[in-house]
Amino acid sequence: MEKECFVIFNPGSKYRKENRKWQGIPGIEQTRDGTLWAAWYSGGDGEGPDNYVIVVKSTDQGKTWSDPLIVVDPPGTTRAFDPCLWVDPVGKLWLFWAMSDGWWDGKGGVWTIVNENPENKEFSCSNPRKIAPGIMMNKPVVLSTKQWLFPIAVWNREPLVPEMSHLRFSLVYISSDSGKTIEFLGSADVPQRSCDEHMLVELKDGKIWMLVRTSYGIGESFSYDRGKSWNPGRNSQIPGPDSRFHIRRLKSGNLLLINHYGFKDKVRSHLTAMLSEDEGNSWPYKLVIDEREKISYPDATEDRNGKIFVIYDYDRYGAKKIMMAVITEDDIKAGRIVSRDSKLKIAIDV
Repeated sequence: MEKECFVIFNPGSKYRKENRKWQGIPGIEQTRDGTLWAAWYSGGDGEGPDNYVIVVKSTDQGKTWSDPLIVVDPPGTTRAFDPCLWVDPVGKLWLFWAMSDGWWDGKGGVWTIVNENPENKEFSCSNPRKIAPGIMMNKPVVLSTKQWLFPIAVWNREPLVPEMSHLRFSLVYISSDSGKTIEFLGSADVPQRSCDEHMLVELKDGKIWMLVRTSYGIGESFSYDRGKSWNPGRNSQIPGPDSRFHIRRLKSGNLLLINHYGFKDKVRSHLTAMLSEDEGNSWPYKLVIDEREKISYPDATEDRNGKIFVIYDYDRYGAKKIMMAVITEDDIKAGRIVSRDSKLKIAIDV
């Protein structure tokens, strides 16, 4: 399909806030000029064939946001969903999203467009291209070898398409040429995984740690050959209400985990930022970002000064809020806001 068929620039009133019956599943990124970019999806009465992806930006650290700048809205019964924003090592802004015929057709597809100069006022990007079957809603990881790993999944749920049977796992794809080519590398089989939504972290000893959403919380698998093979999946002992989480290495070298903590009965509440100084073996520092119920699906980015921007959704079908928090490691260590510019429960109201 050509770009203009389903990637819409400067979209009209159809996609404005007052015409959205629900919204959620956001992502966030910051380009080198300090601009924040956010993406989420909406459309129709809920998750289904009318879904489209929205992209907005903020040039004042999230105080105000633009109207939708880009909408990905495929024709017919094909839906666009699960967007992911990522800035690569040379500063290009990537937007990934999934497309499927209906809610899930058994194979899906990860698509992307790339803006090579996101600091320009006029947004321009490559033609969309499909990089793999499946879904990728969490950011790629750049290894110490400079290779890029992409956490992609083909859901292990109905309908089960026979030619996809070898890919119904938590997959890893690799690029050794800065995204020009992206190829299958390996897969992990984590029992009771739920929509996968896995993330990857390269640990300081060289192994890759994969965390996966499961029905019991968060499962894990490790690779000792940079993502090609994975040991049998197991319970990571990190609890969770069967929902998305976010993990990343911060510029300090510490690990950040944003996950639900202290919740009850799988209620998506008490979204909490946690810090580990020992490669994820313990998480002694905790800051509650939002204690309310119906809080979910965090994503985050860190700026050059160590400021952490967290995005998540609140009450997708009621309040329909896309929310943001601005925090630092000092806040997490203190268990409360201590940094001058930090703030919780910021609504992205566009």
